[in-house]
Amino acid sequence: MSDDSSVTFGFVCVQNAGRSQMSTAFAERERDRRGLEDSVEIITGGTHPADSVHDEVVTVMQDHDIDLSDRVPREVSTDELKSCDVVATMGCSTLELDAEDVEVRDWALDDPDGQGLDQVRAIRDDIEQRVTDLFDEVDTTGSQ
Repeated sequence: MSDDSSVTFGFVCVQNAGRSQMSTAFAERERDRRGLEDSVEIITGGTHPADSVHDEVVTVMQDHDIDLSDRVPREVSTDELKSCDVVATMGCSTLELDAEDVEVRDWALDDPDGQGLDQVRAIRDDIEQRVTDLFDEVDTTGSQ
């Protein structure tokens, strides 16, 4: 576990082109809103990254003034994930992480790829709530 002043979140799926990208964007926004830039690190990636973020994901995130059009899916390493305090997988991960100090949570989210925009918005809203709950639960400020 990292020291008391910092926490690292990982958001992982296979392609790193949909759910994990939305999770990362919401986590970055939440970190900024709470003034936790110095105490929260965010890692994202995929086990088999796609070439680009899914178009429908870019579209629905624009509803929240979040631009993912320039994000590039990337491969995440086991070492990166072992540095995390909490790793959220999206329900699609082939992740085999054998690390005692990492809490792995499977959010079991539907894949937005190829879905209609209403369905993708529902997935997005679920992710947004889960990210907010994660920040609420992992109190990084040391105060209650």
